[in-house]
Amino acid sequence: MNAAHQFGQTIGRAAACRALNVPRASLYRHLRPPTELTAPPAPRPSPPRALTATERQQVLDVLHEERFRDKAPAEVFATLLDEGTYLCSLRTMYHILEDSGEVRERRDQLSHPNYQKPQLLATAPNQIWSWDITKLLGPVKWTYFYLYVILDIFSRYIVGWMVAERESAELAKRLIGETCRKQNITPGQLTIHADRGTSMTSKPAALLLADLAVTKTHSRPHVSDDNPFSESQFKTLKYRPAFPDRFGSIQDARSFCQVFFPWYNAQHHHTGIGLLTPEVLHHGRADQVIAQRQAVLSQAFQQHPQRFVRAHPRPPAKPTAVWINPPPGWTASEQQQH
Repeated sequence: MNAAHQFGQTIGRAAACRALNVPRASLYRHLRPPTELTAPPAPRPSPPRALTATERQQVLDVLHEERFRDKAPAEVFATLLDEGTYLCSLRTMYHILEDSGEVRERRDQLSHPNYQKPQLLATAPNQIWSWDITKLLGPVKWTYFYLYVILDIFSRYIVGWMVAERESAELAKRLIGETCRKQNITPGQLTIHADRGTSMTSKPAALLLADLAVTKTHSRPHVSDDNPFSESQFKTLKYRPAFPDRFGSIQDARSFCQVFFPWYNAQHHHTGIGLLTPEVLHHGRADQVIAQRQAVLSQAFQQHPQRFVRAHPRPPAKPTAVWINPPPGWTASEQQQH
């Protein structure tokens, strides 16, 4: 920039800037005195046609009159004109109100409640169930069947399911009641978690849970992570190779589920529960299965110890605690110690 200034004294500033490829605006900004750069902008002069302070206060006093205080400026402006009075333009009325901090939205605005993040802990089966409803495509476009599934989050065991032609609070109530009786749920034992669908938040379901002394919790709106176990189970269902694009009838959907859920409970080795099946963990046979696995691994270690470089092989451990939204700082090591 100094070189451009020196050349500018001999060959002209425009020619020097072109030769050095320097914008002229940058050169002039560089030559401007520092005080000119930091000086505050001069106050904007008031135009001659502007209202005086007294006139502005007069407008404000009129707007504050009892007959006008709940009316929009446009109503006030029109009323005054009909009475033969003109104080200022409608736009100026708004400016005066804005300068006084009196312009705001008068309509009731939608306020979203502060939904609490659910934090649920299960340390054994039949403490916390998660339930949800998913759509199964019917034989033609815009036709669906509705699959209701109740899952134990500790064991991942499907404790109840139903395929229906509609989503209904009464059907949900019946399924929950029958499942609680089948699992011998005692008062105060169980918490049932669901999202905020109409069937989940319905009055019939809420009254049933109250009668059974079952605690109910709900996910936050539009937060799938608050109901992760049901979402994961539906993904396993729909990613099965035999899962069809559409079901020809509700009987077809029920037939598929009658095969799928026994497989899921009794044969599916779930990575989230130490590669145990949900049935084994839910019915208290996990220690026996893990001990049998350990015997197999110990025998393999004795036969070929060189193949196990780091340590004696151990089977995956069973879960001791399962969370929906664990608290901050919760780690896997803490889970094993629980």
